[in-house]
Amino acid sequence: MISVERLCVEFGGTTLFEDISFLIQPKEKIALVGKNGAGKTTLLRLLAGVQQPTRGNISYQKDITIGYLPQHMIHSDGTTLWQETEKAFGNIVLLRQQLEDIQQQLIDRTDYESPEYHSLLDKLSQLSEYLKIAGNGNYQAEMEKTLLGLGFLRSDFYRQCSEFSGGWRMRIELAKILLSRPNVLLLDEPTNHLDIESIQWLENFLLTSGSSVLLVSHDKAFIDAVTTRTLEISLGKLYDYDVNYSRYIQLRKERHEQQLRAYENQQKLIQDTEDFIERFRYKATKAVQVQSRIKQLEKLQRIEVDLEDNANMHLKFPPATHSGKIPLEIEHLSKAYKEHLVLDDVNLMIHRGEKVAFVGKNGEGKSTLVKCIMNEIEYSGTLKLGYNVKIGYFAQNQASLLDENLTVFDTVDRVAVGEIRTKIRDILGAFMFGGENSEKKVKVLSGGERSRLAMIKLLLEPVNFLILDEPTNHLDIPSKEVLKEAIKAFDGTAIIVSHDREFLDGLVTKVYEFGNKKVKEHLGGIYDFLQTKKIENLQELERNVSPEVKNEGEAKTESESKLNYESRKELNRKIRKLEKDVETTENLIADLDDRIQQMNMDLQIPEKASDPEFILSLQKKRAELERKMYEWEILSEELEKIRKEWQG
Repeated sequence: MISVERLCVEFGGTTLFEDISFLIQPKEKIALVGKNGAGKTTLLRLLAGVQQPTRGNISYQKDITIGYLPQHMIHSDGTTLWQETEKAFGNIVLLRQQLEDIQQQLIDRTDYESPEYHSLLDKLSQLSEYLKIAGNGNYQAEMEKTLLGLGFLRSDFYRQCSEFSGGWRMRIELAKILLSRPNVLLLDEPTNHLDIESIQWLENFLLTSGSSVLLVSHDKAFIDAVTTRTLEISLGKLYDYDVNYSRYIQLRKERHEQQLRAYENQQKLIQDTEDFIERFRYKATKAVQVQSRIKQLEKLQRIEVDLEDNANMHLKFPPATHSGKIPLEIEHLSKAYKEHLVLDDVNLMIHRGEKVAFVGKNGEGKSTLVKCIMNEIEYSGTLKLGYNVKIGYFAQNQASLLDENLTVFDTVDRVAVGEIRTKIRDILGAFMFGGENSEKKVKVLSGGERSRLAMIKLLLEPVNFLILDEPTNHLDIPSKEVLKEAIKAFDGTAIIVSHDREFLDGLVTKVYEFGNKKVKEHLGGIYDFLQTKKIENLQELERNVSPEVKNEGEAKTESESKLNYESRKELNRKIRKLEKDVETTENLIADLDDRIQQMNMDLQIPEKASDPEFILSLQKKRAELERKMYEWEILSEELEKIRKEWQG
């Protein structure tokens, strides 16, 4: 369908990539990967015809259609969501207008036997046939299905496009591209503005689509689910792997190791050759050999290796003081903006050390609840922060609080303390600020770069409660791995608002789902939550399906999954009760210990030391302390046992 031959792009004397060749075949699903700045977006623009190469050719199959979704675009105003989306079917709309014009002419005319009248009848028949082929009666249903799949409500259909935020307007453009059914889809970060349910809908759409797909995404789970081939741009060259992303990572590691060995061998050869030249440069008897070696070096094609490898880069949050056992407790919280109710009667409790996810469609109140926790907005109900809670908060506006006159390096250097100061450049490299980028002033950074810098600052601050609102939107896959490992090693509490399943997988142990103004608790990880959601959706369907139609195998799977969910819920209830009992016992032990310490000090007073009742009271307190310590040990062992059972 598309043939790329010896493509080269240069900017101001710098070569972005050179001598790139590959084919895109019908119905192929391809991931385009590489570090930021490698040229992924440029290659998509070249294929879309938006940009021209310095050298090389791109050949297209005859009559091919291309749908291109860039990261940023200029949106048109003056139309409703429905009108704008309908532009995807511009040919059908035009045909229908022509059909109506001909029908009106036939009504107005009376020369039934004239050639002109018969010519109009022929056109009417021809247009009707075209419309039938193009799907005249179905496109509005397709529009509705696609818009709902991408997260819009029916009540949004006749709102002006200008009323939607930038993220939602990107969804409008995505809907138009998908509905136009092009032969090739070129998608640059299509999931950046989608929630989990919309991403899953897009996955299914692309998998069943007859279009070829070439996409750039930092969502590992998404590209793994959709693509079966991976193109990597690295150091100006293109590497073609006929495998999905996960397998590509393994093969790339093997290739990198081979390149590294070849590079090291070549460097040794170069060094030996240069030593020979230097040693015999002025010996006449060796002149021929020296010149030969010099020519060898000149002709040698130098091996390049991408040495900036962050696979072994690890970050840890600096230690912070422990918070109370319950860092956050919310009871009957509601929030409305004038007449618009966003959250209604929300109740949740987060325990120290828990890492939980806030998920749900955009606009369902996730960020609103975070703002309530941060005391940025007013609300009704009760919200309690626990003892000694120190919050580290990351939101999109964090980037605007950076000092614009500092360099990237100085910004981080001012918050780094201790041994971590020796690793600042490694940390910056892990978050795509390697080399000269570390000396950039904050004021010249893009919005995405500022967000990454704000994330680095947060990573270095001593906090015990993290609240991260869409932390991965501007991070590539290696950087996300660095952040994920840092949060996993973090011994405090964390709330993560995210749509990135791969990032949340193995990181969170509880999911709070936002929807219909409510917040629902789901035990387990993100994929446990998604499995539960599928069960709930099936149960909704079953209310309208007779038992005879229901598949026994599906019913068994649903029953087993539901049982698993109910079991985990019961275990979680036991864990909470035991945690409360342990905390109560610890408080009693602390009180007894304080009382005994005071009584021990009182023993230094002669009157107390000779008072039998005082001595008896002290002995009773010590015996009670021993009993409580034994009780605490039993409860703690039971709690640990159930926690291990809950973790599987």
